Amino acid sequence: MEPAGSEGRGAVRELRLHLVTWNVGTASPPPDVTSLLQLNSLGPTMDMYVIGLQEVNSRITNFLSDLAFDDPWSIFFMTVLSPLGYIKLSSVRMQGLLLLVFVKHVHLPFIRDIHTHYTRTGLYGYWGNKGGVTVRMSLYGHTICFMNCHLPAHMENTEQRLDDFEKILEMQFEGENIPSTLDHDVLFWFGDLNFRIADYGIHFVRESINNKRYNLLWEKDQLNMAKKKEAFLQEFIEGPLQFKPTYKFDLYSDVYDTREQKSLFWFNEKKRKPAWTDRILWRVKNLCQHASKEVEFSEEEQTISVTLNNYISHMSYGISDHKPVTGTFGLELKPLLSDPLIILSPEGDWSAEHDVLISYSAVPEFPSSAWDWIGLFKVAFRHVNDYVTYAWVEDDEISSNKDSKQVYMSAAEIPDMGGEFLLCYYSNNLQSIVGISQPFQIQPNRTLIEKDLTQEENSWMQKPDNLESLDEF
Repeated sequence: MEPAGSEGRGAVRELRLHLVTWNVGTASPPPDVTSLLQLNSLGPTMDMYVIGLQEVNSRITNFLSDLAFDDPWSIFFMTVLSPLGYIKLSSVRMQGLLLLVFVKHVHLPFIRDIHTHYTRTGLYGYWGNKGGVTVRMSLYGHTICFMNCHLPAHMENTEQRLDDFEKILEMQFEGENIPSTLDHDVLFWFGDLNFRIADYGIHFVRESINNKRYNLLWEKDQLNMAKKKEAFLQEFIEGPLQFKPTYKFDLYSDVYDTREQKSLFWFNEKKRKPAWTDRILWRVKNLCQHASKEVEFSEEEQTISVTLNNYISHMSYGISDHKPVTGTFGLELKPLLSDPLIILSPEGDWSAEHDVLISYSAVPEFPSSAWDWIGLFKVAFRHVNDYVTYAWVEDDEISSNKDSKQVYMSAAEIPDMGGEFLLCYYSNNLQSIVGISQPFQIQPNRTLIEKDLTQEENSWMQKPDNLESLDEF
């Protein structure tokens, strides 16, 4: 694991971000998400995964269980991504809305000021079945915000969708010196935005889709129409809709809605007209997005840029009536942070046969706290609380000088079976991991292993009476 800040402040770094939006229709996770996450891609691996789900099962029994434990979707994605070297950096849940952010270990010391928020817009703001969930952070010194939304349904509710989104944009994060949503350097907006295709009838829409003439439908897409009229939308960019509308499909099928819907009033509703309800957009602060008004920025000002590499739907997933949509992005940025706040490493050989030492050093401006701790993690750890054990940096300190400090961990806390581990320093003031060690080996406890082998040999030597009686047959 190479230090992420080794390029220095002046070098440009490109990060690969894979963003998923999926209305899962209360379904359980599918058996496999290899194609959804592009895990078999021949290109460079992703640096970050951002996964926005809508309509996660939020029936009262499920929701109460998920409050006490991680929900099935979070567990599922952690199980897939943690063996590949990703940690769940942050998550936020509001009823059926769920936003997950995963990142490679190497970037952890350079991600700070992580905050989450949710905004209810259902039932005049009192109910969370609609609204937005948001995660924001500082990434190498640049402010990034991710906003997963589920906006009101139905053709006639365009204005309500726009009003709700404006309300979500007005939310404020708790804490000092945190910019408003639109003041972040980059803002990603995605989710089941529920915009429909206006004016055209269902037969024309389906015929255009069958002939892959999607461009015939773009001008009547309600979001495209709104972007031309609404000033607050005009700086949001979206890639071309070169894939089929992602709603509404029969389950486990790539066939659009074939069933008549029974309404509450006991007569059949019309089949739903296909629509691009599931979208991914982004906005780069202070950069004019209109080709007709392009402005030249100096090299100093262009410290971050966003490039869309891929914008597609995934037709093979059929657990809900929506198809998932993914966007793969390149974030090119000049790191404003080049050195981690904490550098730490294990001292000497580690095993459960003796107490062990950790050495660490901090930059002078580091805001340390008595509540800071260093955790011992398996290499494939899932999230910050997935530690094997930990030590308080002040209570367990045994030596200190101007260059470094030493903290001890008791032998009783070290795993007897050994294996590959790493150390992370967690800052209470910054509420994030600010230092991570290189992976290292913990040797198995030889005394315990020898004792187990001896006990096993003795158990074979002493046959139970009932087995001896069986030998007579």
